[in-house]
Amino acid sequence: MTLKNLEPAEVADLLGKNEIMLIDVREPAEYASAHIKGAVLVPLSQFDPHTLPGAGQKRIVLHCGVGGRSARAVAACQAAGIAVDSHMRGGIQAWMAAGLPVER
Repeated sequence: MTLKNLEPAEVADLLGKNEIMLIDVREPAEYASAHIKGAVLVPLSQFDPHTLPGAGQKRIVLHCGVGGRSARAVAACQAAGIAVDSHMRGGIQAWMAAGLPVER
């Protein structure tokens, strides 16, 4: 499996340039407590790589709480032949630790 680890600052920059679609694979209660503006919720418990929202020309980047679930979701995408290879290292915890904004 090829897994690209993006740092929160990189993800923030790519989001700001509208170059990626950020998919949050946490569960709905986690998303409701704090989420990154613009992230699309696709919980890992219901994750099907074939039903990911269309990103058009944008690259898909996955994230979760600390990085484990998003890495598993990338692996599931690759096993299904879906071209997703990136996640945010450290998840939303690293995002918040870097002082980046969340919505509540």
